[in-house]
Amino acid sequence: MAWLRHDLVAGLALTAVLLPVGIAYAVAAGVPAISGLYATIFGLLAYALFGPSRVLVLGPDSSLVALILGVVLPLSGGDAQRAVALAGMMALVSGMLCILAGTARLGFITELLSKPIRYGYMNGIALTVLVSQLPTLFGFSASGEGFPDEIRALIDGLLAHRSNWVSSALGVGTLSAILLLKRWKRLPGVLLAVVGATLIVVLLNLSTSAGVPVLGPLPQGLPAISLPMIRSGDIVPVLLGGLAVALVSFADTSMLSRAYAARVGAASDPDQEMVALGAANLAAGLLQGIPISASASRTPVAEAAGAQTQLAGVVGAMAVAGLLMWAPNLLGSLPKAALAAVVIASALALFEINDLRRIYRIQRWEFWLSIGCLIGVVVLGAIPGIGLAIVIAVIEFLWDGWRPHCAVLGRVDGVKGYHDVTRYPAARIVPGLVLFRWDAPLFFANAEFFRESVLDAVSNSPTPVRWLVVGAEPITSVDVTSSDVLSELDSTLRQAGIDLCFAEMKDPVKDKLKRFGLFSRLGEQRFFATMGEAVGRYLESESVAWVDWEDRAGDTANDTARALLP
Repeated sequence: MAWLRHDLVAGLALTAVLLPVGIAYAVAAGVPAISGLYATIFGLLAYALFGPSRVLVLGPDSSLVALILGVVLPLSGGDAQRAVALAGMMALVSGMLCILAGTARLGFITELLSKPIRYGYMNGIALTVLVSQLPTLFGFSASGEGFPDEIRALIDGLLAHRSNWVSSALGVGTLSAILLLKRWKRLPGVLLAVVGATLIVVLLNLSTSAGVPVLGPLPQGLPAISLPMIRSGDIVPVLLGGLAVALVSFADTSMLSRAYAARVGAASDPDQEMVALGAANLAAGLLQGIPISASASRTPVAEAAGAQTQLAGVVGAMAVAGLLMWAPNLLGSLPKAALAAVVIASALALFEINDLRRIYRIQRWEFWLSIGCLIGVVVLGAIPGIGLAIVIAVIEFLWDGWRPHCAVLGRVDGVKGYHDVTRYPAARIVPGLVLFRWDAPLFFANAEFFRESVLDAVSNSPTPVRWLVVGAEPITSVDVTSSDVLSELDSTLRQAGIDLCFAEMKDPVKDKLKRFGLFSRLGEQRFFATMGEAVGRYLESESVAWVDWEDRAGDTANDTARALLP
């Protein structure tokens, strides 16, 4: 039962982080602080029931703040109850999407976002969140429609001396303390910094004497289950926001889950993670919470404190619930500037700089792709920016297949196999034979380019072509469009007296050609197991004189052996 003691201790240690960050992220997202704690409590309990990871901690997260705020701020009009309903419906939408995707075993979808694209939108979100919290950190309120307006409002507020210097000192001091205490991972740095700021406000009565904005009392007790009600005009932005939340939250959860599973040598289950994340968001949405995700800041706290199972999260959730039941006013004097410091510290942790430097060195265009995603999030807003990142990801995915590498192959003396003649200028080409390799699946987007590349290879051949053999090992799939193009290509080549053949084609691809009727049109004799077999059949059927370097090497070896005989 040693694990029980470890989980109890870890759960209590986790509470020290759950409270301030749950409140801070909710306030930053434009909803009442209590919604962040409701989401923390019920999200953790739901994940404990469905989650496959032993130590993953879920809750409100800095990566979702900008997404929630982007929907809540323009639609709520300052109405706290409407803000809660909008955020709750976003949680329900993202939860249902995650459950449907997990049930359909679509847990792989976030793998379609490359690292540079993921870094781009996360850096954009981090920058957006950071700028949105700077006015609160400096003790004044400012808002704007989009990032440029927020920057302008921040500068105007600072130039007009609207900042409260006492509140600013508390905020900057809290931020400095959080960043400094990160060096000691076992210390609850966020809690210590926030408690310190709160004690200063209480002891010096700064909320009254210096006008320092504070959180105020929290509602007592726990909420009842209710369906958040929104207006008909809110449906589209809430659906888009819920979709963006589902994508970002699952990307974060999936990466964290894999990382912690790898540490203990266990396998991660992305589909079950998606279902568990969906269940946690459904619970949060039905109980006046906000969308949640796996936390890269709270999970290490639980692990460092010795968490063995999800009981640690349950203990943390019950401790937060106990606070709301019996001591809701305990955090009433917490300065809002300290909460902004908590969010800014988390936003700073979201920035990915070092790996982007590496990407800049090794693949310049992917670096600028990442910067493009960052600018998209900053200029267009978090949700349209995420959509732009997805579009770019699809284009990036299609680009490699749209214009893939292809090569004419030749025989290189002393090197087995057949190789790209542009890489090996000394390669010999069999007279009348074009060996053509296509390094991608063959589908509608590249089928015409394939046809043009084949015809170019034929026209550039130094000798009249009799056979064209496609090295098909890299071709993993064909579709109807590409099959029709192959049929047209075969007709064109036949008119020129050229036979179209294939070598090393995979059986599943052959099966597709059989269904499309192309296999029977070409004939089984046009398909060869290896490139060497295709070359040998060509030399035999066309009576072409060709001495291969291996044949010469074999003759030399035989002559040497005969000379050594007595």
